[in-house]
Amino acid sequence: MILLTVDWALVLEKTIFIAFIITVSLVVALYMTFGERKVAAWIQDRVGPNRAGPFGLLQPLADGVKMFFKEEIIPTSSNKILFILGPSLAMLTAMLTSAVIPWGDKVELFGRTISLQIADVNIGILYVFGIVSLGVYGIMIGAWASNNKFSLMGGLRAASQIISYELAMGLSLIALLMITGSLSLGEMVKQQQEGLWNVIVQPLGFFIFLVCAFAECNRTPFDLAEAENELIGGYHSEYSSLKLGFYLFAEYINMFISSAIMATLYFGGYDILPFYDESAWGFSANIMALLGAAALFFKILVFIFIFMWVRWTIPRFRYDQLMNLGWKGLIPLALFNMLLTAAVILFLKK
Repeated sequence: MILLTVDWALVLEKTIFIAFIITVSLVVALYMTFGERKVAAWIQDRVGPNRAGPFGLLQPLADGVKMFFKEEIIPTSSNKILFILGPSLAMLTAMLTSAVIPWGDKVELFGRTISLQIADVNIGILYVFGIVSLGVYGIMIGAWASNNKFSLMGGLRAASQIISYELAMGLSLIALLMITGSLSLGEMVKQQQEGLWNVIVQPLGFFIFLVCAFAECNRTPFDLAEAENELIGGYHSEYSSLKLGFYLFAEYINMFISSAIMATLYFGGYDILPFYDESAWGFSANIMALLGAAALFFKILVFIFIFMWVRWTIPRFRYDQLMNLGWKGLIPLALFNMLLTAAVILFLKK
């Protein structure tokens, strides 16, 4: 008989950390709606929300309460089970991706070494792509279950768009994997701490990944899945109340997680400064871990601002332009970057 021992302290640590990451993701997504309206107001020379609370900071809470108490409508001709499953799956997949992101270095608390990463799996990149691929099902299920032709068209657009740009994104990462030799996000951060940030050695790969991230998150100029001038509201036309809120929250959480992944893969993750050994500062390991987490969060905020900046600067593509960019532009460019990286690695080994 085999007895299994359970480290209950580890279970408690991970449970608390998971709850913390989920809470932070939801709060960040909530206030990203406020930030987006403020950025839009700044770009368009307006004031933006400033009535609810000081500087309008309570506006996201007011919007959340309003959405919570709005009437919930399920079309009589819809598939009710799938209609509910769609936004739930979109929200679930958006949250699951955060499990493999290293949010900081290890900390010492209560005599234990605690990792600021939910799961340090050695196939972290494959896990991310697997979860991202599942995200399209939330959109497709909701679109099909709505029994609305405009919703279905939006879902089909989203599916073909996400699948197309996943190819270019995956190819851009192959070049990065050639350099790092690892699929673990934690290992990639450690390599960048000891050497150069990956954006320096893979600038083209980072650019391709950034463009694909816009498409994966259905952000302008790639928001053809919910183009209101063509499809009413796209795949979530029939949704209201919290079910609509789940779809909207999933988009903002995907932005937050995509920003964290880009910061981790190409900008050193929780590494504070490139070309510099922060251990010379003389701070304790716990203080350095907190500073590293703050540095990662700052990088995430920069990427979130870029997402918002682009939305209010560049007009939406036509759908044929979107697909041409993916298949005829980014995929050949990613293949060229992969071959160039392989050639450079082969040359340096000689």
